[in-house]
Amino acid sequence: MDEHDGSRVERRSQRALGRRRGFLKHVGAVAGIAGVAGCLNGSDGSSGSDGSSGSVGSGDSASVPEPMTHSDDELYNINDWRGDGPQVGERPSEYTGLSVLDLPDLRGEITVYLGGGEGGLYEDAMQRIQNLYRDFSVYIRPASSSQLANTIIEEANAGQSPADVFWAIDAGSVGVVAENGATLTLPDHVTQSVPDTYHPTDEWVGIMGRARSIPFNTDQFDEADIPDAVAEFPEHPPFEDGMGWAPTYGAFQAFVTAMRELNGREATKQWLEAMQEHGVETYGNEFQVANAVASGEIAAGFSNHYYSRLVYEERPDAPIELAFTENDAGALVNCSGAGVIQNSSNPETAANFIHHLLSIEVQEFLGTRGFGYPLVPSVPPIGNLPTIDELNPPDLDLSTLANVEPTLDLLREVGAL
Repeated sequence: MDEHDGSRVERRSQRALGRRRGFLKHVGAVAGIAGVAGCLNGSDGSSGSDGSSGSVGSGDSASVPEPMTHSDDELYNINDWRGDGPQVGERPSEYTGLSVLDLPDLRGEITVYLGGGEGGLYEDAMQRIQNLYRDFSVYIRPASSSQLANTIIEEANAGQSPADVFWAIDAGSVGVVAENGATLTLPDHVTQSVPDTYHPTDEWVGIMGRARSIPFNTDQFDEADIPDAVAEFPEHPPFEDGMGWAPTYGAFQAFVTAMRELNGREATKQWLEAMQEHGVETYGNEFQVANAVASGEIAAGFSNHYYSRLVYEERPDAPIELAFTENDAGALVNCSGAGVIQNSSNPETAANFIHHLLSIEVQEFLGTRGFGYPLVPSVPPIGNLPTIDELNPPDLDLSTLANVEPTLDLLREVGAL
């Protein structure tokens, strides 16, 4: 072992010991921002942003190493982060990226505007990160992504915001905030582990992905029976009166928005009308679609990939599997994303916090417990899901998915809403 490697091992050991001595602090999802009882000493020394530079300062980035390969026993208590459900199966014995042990300590306090949250999973992840550090607190304001995006833009225009980070379930919401000048540019060391598609401007970065998919009933069809283009479904006789969708659901509306961006309004209208003529059934959400497929109520449907995984979690013998279309709106891979809010009082800590969301441990936590697609490439999805590299999503700026109003107008026009 050379001197550099020895220093790294010693530093990681000291950091692990310090984190094991950390104590639990209560943080909950609250309707408003939790009150902050004064500033903590021991913050990272960053000054507040006045919006003039438009980027997060370098801070302690010099202490962040390049991504490296870790065996699983070099990570921080990886088995405590990792889920253990029936679909998790064997996980890698090594990962390339950064461990929480490689990242600078979090100090001070930040407020996160949380849009969505995957049924509390994202709040759980933030609680776990907070528990690593004695001198760090995260306060959470949850609401819908679109509502928080509007709030952030209004606060940025007013020149002040009580929040430091926006973490949204959809790329469109965090993208529109960035487009309106309400976020700061993230440091390269935060974004470098994530494919460019999921940080197109570096003013936000993707955290977890979710793929559009076709759940189908395996008692009725084989994967080879499923068309590889969404345009073919209205013309495919085996699926007449046998498919389901959820037009009121945000994920479906993002899918239709992608179709409108890729193919134009008129072609999208024709597809929607053709699906209705083909007898598509309407459900309240995409988990209901997946359950209906598993129960044989319908043969197939349109949903995000993880809903079938949730069905499996409850019904391990359910006859449901996934197919994926190619290079069209049905192959969309959307993502949750996070950015540092303009006028944050602690921008470097906020950026470091986002970096923690992209650590191997947190990516493994979110991927094995919420069934999303980790965006750090060395952390694979669970079970038999194809990797993002094996999917063939369309070339689309995910920020355009924020333009949902024309989609809602179109869905109302064809009678789907």
